[in-house]
This record gives sequence, structure tokens and C-alpha cells, in this order.
Amino acid sequence: MPKHAHPANPLALAVLALLFERPMHPYEMAATLKQRHKEDSIKLRYGSLYTVIDLLIDRGFITPRETSRSGKRPERTTYELTGPGYDELRSWMRDLLRKPVNEYPQFTAGLSLLPVLPPEEAVALLRERTIHLSGEAARLESHLAVLANQEVPLPPHEMPPVLVGKKFPPLFVVEADYKLALIRAELAFVAELVRRVTEENWGPVDLWRELQAASARQHETEPSVSTREAPM
Repeated sequence: MPKHAHPANPLALAVLALLFERPMHPYEMAATLKQRHKEDSIKLRYGSLYTVIDLLIDRGFITPRETSRSGKRPERTTYELTGPGYDELRSWMRDLLRKPVNEYPQFTAGLSLLPVLPPEEAVALLRERTIHLSGEAARLESHLAVLANQEVPLPPHEMPPVLVGKKFPPLFVVEADYKLALIRAELAFVAELVRRVTEENWGPVDLWRELQAASARQHETEPSVSTREAPM
């Protein structure tokens, strides 16, 4: 087991995973992540990419392999995975898959503070949320259908022979399947929550409205000086 904490940036994990396949230079790393649509799951910025590369070099997880120049293009340094980097990649992946982590989603925070809004407004906003979720689910479904009929988007000389001429494997986009499953589960949850509030007086809604009324009374303010009647 590693005696250090894993890097905090998931982009560092992506860099290690790319170099697990073959040595690459930063531009190729970014292009590969975009070709594989990984930017939907891992925030990709060129500035952050170079910062992550420096961090991984400092930790001994990757090392420069060679520097080359093509035509008038700037020099590009190709990096490769080290032995400790290989161990770190596998350890990090095992931890990610094995142990659930509380990531404090914003929607969960909103639900935990739901009484701040009137029940009617909360219901309207939740219904609006389902529209956005349905649109995102449709986008992902379409995206996965397109990928299922595409070949792996890499030149044959840059991919393992087993993938040459093959359709895009579902394994390469399993995170999109997971995201779609989460969206469908959230849609079902939100729809049920709206039903409970509107049909079952859930909460109970009367108490919810009482909390709203009490808060409104508490935050009533005196008329401002400009609106008061001027002294005679």
C-alpha cells in the first residue's frame, strides 16, 4: 500500500492511464482524451495538464523519454510511465473502485435545505430539473448509440492489434453508462419526490408552509427612511 496520498486531481490519474498505454507528449494526451470524450468526466485544461505533469515528475511517477521537433512546431517532450508510476496507477484505481467516498454533491446539499423555499416553488424547480435531466439522458443515449457504430478513433499504428478495425468497445465509455444510470435514477427520485409533495401532503406540507410564514415574519423590515412620512 502506498505511504502517500494520491494526487487530488483526477487529471493526474488520466495522464498515468494514458502513459500506461504508451509514451505520449502533452498535446497527444489532450487530443486522446478529447477523442475518447473523457473531458465529460475529467476536467481538461492545458494549463492544468502541464501542472499535473510536473507534479507526476516530482513524485517519480513519470519521466521524460525524449524531446523532438517536427518542422516549425515547438519542441515536444514525450513522457513515459515509471515503475512507481505503474504501481501508483493501479493502487489509485483499486482505491477508486473499492471504496465509496462522500463527494458532497450540490444537489444533495440543496435537498438537505429544501424548507428554505416554499413548497410550490420547490416543486416547480424540481420539475424544471427533470426537463434538464431528460435532455442530458437523451444526449448520452444518442452519444452511446453513435459510439457503438464507430471504430476506435486512433490510427492503426497507435493502437493494440486487438483493437484494429473493431467497433468502439463499451469498456472505453463505461463512465457514460454509469452517468446515464445515475441520471435515470435521479429522474425517478425527483418524480417521486414531486408526487409525494403534491399528492400526499408530504413533509408535512402544512409544517413546511408554517416554517415559511415564520421566516417571512422574522425577516420583515421597518420601512426605509426614504419611504417614511417626512417629519413636519
